[in-house]
Amino acid sequence: MDRPRLDDFSEFYAAHFHSLTVQLFAHTGDLSEAQDLVQEAFCRALARWPRLAGYDDPVAWVRRVAWNLATSRWRRVRTALVFARRQREEVAPEPSPDRVALVAALSRLPDRQRRAVALHYLADLPLTTIAAELGVAEGTVKSWLHRARTTLAAHFADGPGRAASGLRSGATREGVALGAPGPRERSERQRQGGVDV
Repeated sequence: MDRPRLDDFSEFYAAHFHSLTVQLFAHTGDLSEAQDLVQEAFCRALARWPRLAGYDDPVAWVRRVAWNLATSRWRRVRTALVFARRQREEVAPEPSPDRVALVAALSRLPDRQRRAVALHYLADLPLTTIAAELGVAEGTVKSWLHRARTTLAAHFADGPGRAASGLRSGATREGVALGAPGPRERSERQRQGGVDV
């Protein structure tokens, strides 16, 4: 069997870095932190590339490492991050109102619900894969998604202006439709003869 080449890893990195960053951004609410976490996960994958290249789904390994890193970092440095954010001067374009509303809404969700939302709606993973990745029953994932949608709907219904349109109209972050329906919602709409927007 041929040894995996570094070129293969470069292609793997280029193909998946953006989508994993978007998923982690939905979880952390901080784009630069999400990029750091995904970068670190890919560094660890590179060190194990000869073994990982033979996995059926090496992306799942990188995603799990990135999520674990996010959890560890959150526990270790949450106080320092809050202080640092207050002290540093932001030199970035102002985020759109949709983006601010969506990040605020996601931050209201418990960690596991937020993670389920990111994996289902951003990674477009089916419920069975999410359940396996999180080590819970499929019914638990359904319950988390239902509760998350209820919380998000209430948040947007209480908000000013366009109510829940931030999710329903397909607000985008970094070129990914955040309001895009997951696999289950798409098949339900197709059965009803609806058209995705």
